[in-house]
Amino acid sequence: MSALAGTGALTRLALRRDRLTIPVWALVTGGLVVSGAGSLEGLYGTAAERSALAASMTANSSMRALYGPVFGDSLGGLVAWRFGTFGAVLAAVASLIVVVRHTREEEETGRQEMLSAGAVGRRAPLTAALLAALVVNAAVALLVTAGLAGQGAAGALALGLAIGGTGMVFATAAALTAQLTESARLAKGLASAVLGLAFVLRAAGDAGTADGDSVLTWLSPIGWAEHVRAFTGERWWVLLLIAGAVLVQTAAAYALTARRDIGASFLATRPGPAEGRLATAGALAWRLQRGSLLGWSLGFLLGGLVFGGMVEGAADIVGDNERAREIFERMGGQTALTDAFLATMASLFGMVAALYAVGSALRPHGEETSGRAEPLLAHPLGRVRWAAGHLVIAFGGAALILALAGLGLALSYGQDLGPVLGAVLVQLPAVWTLTGLAVLLWGAVPKAATAAWGVAGLCLVLGWIGPALDLPRAVLDLSPFGHLPKLPGAEAAWTPVLALTVLAAVLTAAGLAGLRRRDLTG
Repeated sequence: MSALAGTGALTRLALRRDRLTIPVWALVTGGLVVSGAGSLEGLYGTAAERSALAASMTANSSMRALYGPVFGDSLGGLVAWRFGTFGAVLAAVASLIVVVRHTREEEETGRQEMLSAGAVGRRAPLTAALLAALVVNAAVALLVTAGLAGQGAAGALALGLAIGGTGMVFATAAALTAQLTESARLAKGLASAVLGLAFVLRAAGDAGTADGDSVLTWLSPIGWAEHVRAFTGERWWVLLLIAGAVLVQTAAAYALTARRDIGASFLATRPGPAEGRLATAGALAWRLQRGSLLGWSLGFLLGGLVFGGMVEGAADIVGDNERAREIFERMGGQTALTDAFLATMASLFGMVAALYAVGSALRPHGEETSGRAEPLLAHPLGRVRWAAGHLVIAFGGAALILALAGLGLALSYGQDLGPVLGAVLVQLPAVWTLTGLAVLLWGAVPKAATAAWGVAGLCLVLGWIGPALDLPRAVLDLSPFGHLPKLPGAEAAWTPVLALTVLAAVLTAAGLAGLRRRDLTG
């Protein structure tokens, strides 16, 4: 039997299972990049304005660390600068999730063993996962190319290939981590760590050199996408680096998958103690989630330090551009530009923190569907007490990472901790509302639990690009973050804060009530 036997059937199965996830990822990633042309054209409609923006961003090391250097002041060049890096990161995240989902996660749940009992070759599952990731990245590349063709066909194609190619680099990296580890969680964690390292290397290199020609930048696949220089004298040969990395990592993943059995891994799991040391359900929840909380905490602290260093340069972003100033005021809610920038950063931290909180709140759902919860609940342990351990970490962890982000902002900006910390922590009620919604869906309608990710992602999109697209206030208010006071500087309106806190409590209580009444899923 061929090593690739059954690849077609497994690919169709993967695409069938991700029939909603893949289009959403592609539309969000591609749409974000393409929409940038319209928003930047509205902000910087003249060549003089675009040239001034490019000059100020090139001189600002903090902005170079975040977005990369500006290689050209055309509208297409500014789109590639402003949205290219984040488009590549989004494509990378989508790719590693898809690959791990259809490789290591299938083995961890036991489904792959049943499928392999049929006419399925050893390399077919990995090939199907990579083909599913290729579909995501090809769709993103096509959307970007078609959407920006009006700015220059060659530049649009270069940017699309750079973003899609970066996604495939991390898809194949995830294929490697899926062979090394014994669990999907560790495989995603390792692949995400590689992505984080690539972003840090790129940021450090770009911060140190105005032209982006740093050794550190060239060590990062995200830096390679940047150095394609779409819309600014395209460097097509850089795409060969991306293709080479994809081929090498794919070959290594195939070699590893041929040397192990289903469910086995190359990194041995450390055996636990002879006698258990976790006496409570809360202790077990902490043991399961402490690594994730530590990673998010470090990320938010570093993010606060980075963004805090950008506050003084906020005026460089806007200059005398009234349209840009209006967008900051819509996002930050304050005519003072510094306050508006801080409020915008606080809101973004809140929306990203919601992703952590939703994932943490849905962790018991994963324990339930994997069958690990049932043996625990066979003992004298109530469902609510079992779930409460995870929910304490979800709600409390969100507060912790936001507090660390506020601390980083204040330390880097050099201002009093109180106002900055208050601006960040006021996002908590909205974060908790989305967390409560996740609990409600998991507790009452477990088949729809993953929809909580979609709601959190929608809130992030509305808050991130909604003001730039000049969406109506009624649309922006669909997100709970749209109802919070825009601190610092704005009047502290506590009614929506209390209302959202109460709503979060009601949603959580309703979800736990549903959990008590329904059967466990497996």
